[in-house]
Amino acid sequence: MAKQPKRVYQSWKANNKFLLGGRLIFGPDAKSLIITFTLILVPVVLFCVFVARNLVLELQRESAGYAILVITIVFTIYVFILLLSTSAKDPGIVPRNSHPPEEVLGYDSSASGEAGSRPLPRTKEVLVNGLPVRVKYCETCMLYRPPRCSHCSVCDNCVERFDHHCPWVGQCIGKRNYRCFFLFVSSTALLCVFVFSISALYLKFLMDDSGTLWKAIKESPASAALMAYCFIALWFVGGLTGFHLYLIGTNQTTYENFRYKGDNRVYNRGCITNFLQLFCSRIEPSKINFRGYVQEGLSKPHKSNIQETDITISDGDTRIKVEDDLDIGDDIMKISQRRNSEEVGDVRGRGSDRSPIGRSEVDFGFGLESQFSSRPSY
Repeated sequence: MAKQPKRVYQSWKANNKFLLGGRLIFGPDAKSLIITFTLILVPVVLFCVFVARNLVLELQRESAGYAILVITIVFTIYVFILLLSTSAKDPGIVPRNSHPPEEVLGYDSSASGEAGSRPLPRTKEVLVNGLPVRVKYCETCMLYRPPRCSHCSVCDNCVERFDHHCPWVGQCIGKRNYRCFFLFVSSTALLCVFVFSISALYLKFLMDDSGTLWKAIKESPASAALMAYCFIALWFVGGLTGFHLYLIGTNQTTYENFRYKGDNRVYNRGCITNFLQLFCSRIEPSKINFRGYVQEGLSKPHKSNIQETDITISDGDTRIKVEDDLDIGDDIMKISQRRNSEEVGDVRGRGSDRSPIGRSEVDFGFGLESQFSSRPSY
């Protein structure tokens, strides 16, 4: 019986967790979603039972109580959808390589110190909107990270336009789920304001009937508790909303803001354009088909079949890593023919240690980054 091929998510080397056959992708700390879900659901249930239901009776003639109850339920469902969309979506994971890309195979990434080997450049400089940006080589994913990409130590993935890893949603926040994350945080802040305001309104109705605020609180302690809870929560989600409004307006990420202290000359296109980029641009599809099947036979070229030699030519230059098969034998004619053909190819390609990165590899930011060139930085 033929062995069933594995799907990509089944052999994924990072720390992600998958559900529904790879349709949903979570971070390794996805259990924190239960805490976040509970912190939202419990106060909303208390509000509906002890405040909104009583307002239905209090405002029976105007039917405003029913409107408050319906708005609370619908808006809470909307917040949960945003939470799930943020947590269960590919944040922009860059596909990792099984071996160094072709442009760097001429280097010795292990830096073993063998004769005739050069260490792999740790960084490259690329031009983005006419300004130089340094990108790093990721040894885990075996690729040069696109600009604004960083490797998350929690999920063990390189993520495009990496913002941060959020423990409350159990997922990295990056290029593909940042919009949902911001809408989730800001909507949660609005829900806190709504619950706080309606609870205060209900306490006012009670105070008008009983005469004092203390008697009103004794009659509905749940309203006072909800007001205190929402006030504390609003400091967190409200402050986070304000901070990310600033980041969006200046086209920064949380990682860039803390690392580069707000110096963002490269990507900032003006406040209005930055907001339009976030809310009006199309979210690109994932670069990885986690439900696809693993392709067998893609392995790193064997260095044991390669001989590294130095060849000196007439102008005195020395070229490194000319490849000759060890099993050619002692046939002098074959050796000379192969050597001459490789020398012609090397002369045509000399002086090209640069390895430009195509735009397809650097589809980063919100899509307004210009074409750029790259050069290795040793």
